[in-house]
Amino acid sequence: MTATYTPNEIMTVVAARALKNSDVLFVGIGAPSAASNLARLTHAPNITLIYESGTIETKPSVLPLSIGDGELCDTALTTVAVPEMFRYWLQGGRITVGFLGGAQIDKYANLNTTVVGSYDAPKVRLPGGGGAPEISNSCAEIFIIMPQGRGFVKKLDFITSLGHGEGDDHRQRLGVKTKGPTRLITDLCIFEPDPATKEMTVTSIHPGVTCDQIQENTGWTVRYANTVAETAPPTAKELEVLRDLHARTKRAHGEAA
Repeated sequence: MTATYTPNEIMTVVAARALKNSDVLFVGIGAPSAASNLARLTHAPNITLIYESGTIETKPSVLPLSIGDGELCDTALTTVAVPEMFRYWLQGGRITVGFLGGAQIDKYANLNTTVVGSYDAPKVRLPGGGGAPEISNSCAEIFIIMPQGRGFVKKLDFITSLGHGEGDDHRQRLGVKTKGPTRLITDLCIFEPDPATKEMTVTSIHPGVTCDQIQENTGWTVRYANTVAETAPPTAKELEVLRDLHARTKRAHGEAA
């Protein structure tokens, strides 16, 4: 019998599966952190998790509330200064995957974490870019995890982190040599960039999700790969580990979790 799961759980599980045991991963707080630690606790025990505050090979027992959470430093192999983290590790090309989320995303996987509305008089002032702009340019590739909905817009209010720019070879024309976003994982499906246009294209649909649902929750006309798979549902083991991780986090942090 297939285990029951929530849309957020399948999104997190699918994102975790994308990670390899050999990856050196720059982890974002929130959903990227949950997926990264699920991978570490299941199929990728030797994955190297790096957080923006300078913690390397961290193995948190609960999910951190922020990059300054003491859990990260307490469970890390070592902690380096933030300038060293960015200049030597990140900009030095030593990180294989950057895991990001955002408030808004467009069809070329550009991300906005700065403002909703005009910059001078925004409807919502968001937390800002932090290290995400550098992560999006300097990691070998980028995975993005976001619930699909009103944040999937035709045009961003502000571009905080470069995805594929205006499409095609725009990253290369800007002098950026890394791959950029290679996977966008949502609670409905998986997108990957079209090899030519770089537009994010559906390659796998989660069980029970329809094309109409995907389109209704996307601000641009959705395109599909020539062959679209059905996502394998979460296993009982994946759900057990993920739920235990969230339960420990809630016990440690209470409502803040």
